[in-house]
Amino acid sequence: MVPVASAPLNPGTSQPRDRNEYYLPPTTYIEPTEKLVDGDIKKENDAPMQYIGSGEDDAPRSPYRKAHSRNGSLRINGAKKEKVDQNLILENFRDRDGEHLISLMPDIGYKDSLRQVAKEMPKARKGDGHELVSGRRAGAGWERSGIRWAPLNVPLKRRLQTLVVLWHTLCIPLLVTTFFFLCAIPLFWPILLPYLIYILFSHAGTSGTLSHRSQFLRSSRVWSLFASYFPARLHRSQELQPTRKYVFGYHPHGIISHGAFAAFATEALGFSQLFPGITNTLLTLDSNFRIPFYRDYALALGLASVSRESCENLLSKGGPNNEGMGRAITIVVGGARESLDAQPHSLRLVLKRRKGFVKLAIRSGADLVPVLAFGENELYNQVQPDLHPMIHKGQLVVKKLLGFTIPLFHARGVFNYDVGMMPYRTPLNVVVGRAIKVMQQAEPEEAYLDKLHGLYVEELERIWEEWKDVFAKDRVGELEMVE
Repeated sequence: MVPVASAPLNPGTSQPRDRNEYYLPPTTYIEPTEKLVDGDIKKENDAPMQYIGSGEDDAPRSPYRKAHSRNGSLRINGAKKEKVDQNLILENFRDRDGEHLISLMPDIGYKDSLRQVAKEMPKARKGDGHELVSGRRAGAGWERSGIRWAPLNVPLKRRLQTLVVLWHTLCIPLLVTTFFFLCAIPLFWPILLPYLIYILFSHAGTSGTLSHRSQFLRSSRVWSLFASYFPARLHRSQELQPTRKYVFGYHPHGIISHGAFAAFATEALGFSQLFPGITNTLLTLDSNFRIPFYRDYALALGLASVSRESCENLLSKGGPNNEGMGRAITIVVGGARESLDAQPHSLRLVLKRRKGFVKLAIRSGADLVPVLAFGENELYNQVQPDLHPMIHKGQLVVKKLLGFTIPLFHARGVFNYDVGMMPYRTPLNVVVGRAIKVMQQAEPEEAYLDKLHGLYVEELERIWEEWKDVFAKDRVGELEMVE
């Protein structure tokens, strides 16, 4: 088949002259640049055109027409335009062509939201005639609700202090874990089995001989790091004669009695320098000397059982004449019951009915020495008994059945300042009061017992009144004796 060329439908003129005559649009972009001058086509590129402007827009404009003043609704392009309430108009602009630009008043809710945003935004800072407006501060709110983490650039000394206190806090579970780990290795069974039998029948914690006491361990520089963690200080009210026996009563118990350990179980605070010639022994629960590995660690530090047998042996053996002269024992009188009242910035002592230590001093002929530790209750926070009475009652039941209780406490952590079992870095000031002379009696009289107990309480109150404004500035109450 032979192809046949088809003519275009509705042919139109293709020359610019003809298209301009019939008012047709241009066919190319080059076409608008051509103009008809005196019957000839002339391009604008042939000769440059000059234009002198007056600086103003002198283009012709439509004459200004007055705005429509007829009331009622208008129709624009077939749509009905509602009348705007004049009370809602905020701004009204009119240009020279008669066009309107109207801004309406925002509703009340929108204004309230703007005020709320303005409150959250920081205030503008002015200076040199300029105004600087800042956006929202990044991280806002974490100071109130988040955990405060310890910085990475902590000095080495503070890291070592934390490590030693962490060891003292967790030494029992760590040593017990080590024991059971060794029990899982059959190679150690021939050693561990006789060791367990020895623990069951050993009386090293009550014998009073202090044969396991290690002066090297007690004087180690490690305990200086422990005491400087808080920091802790030991203060003496008067010198004590090395030819007498003494019963130190430590108050308050706190949660773990860190002050008693630093002052009387180690030489970190210089007990031997303050009281030369006196050998002091810190007493703890007898059950601690049945814990594998820990009992050897406690005996090396010079700790002993708080049982009556242990106390009498300690105060009747040793010294120049082997009758206990120059010996001293430290008893945390309040015990586990007092630990439940260990609230920061308060001092409640369980002492009214605690007279057993006074009776022990009378039978042994040992002088009574009150000791008050400022800051012991501030080392931890615990559940308050008045806010959680059921928990407090449950703790008392456990204390009655088992002889000890578990306070629900918390403080700081190893790498943060808000959550953990590490004590707070709060100053500890252990003040040793004046000795109360005691006359030895085989069977203490009730009147004499009450008299010595009253003198003991008076000395504690004297220490409190004399030093509370120095060491307890943030207190919220006074010294209180309960039970």
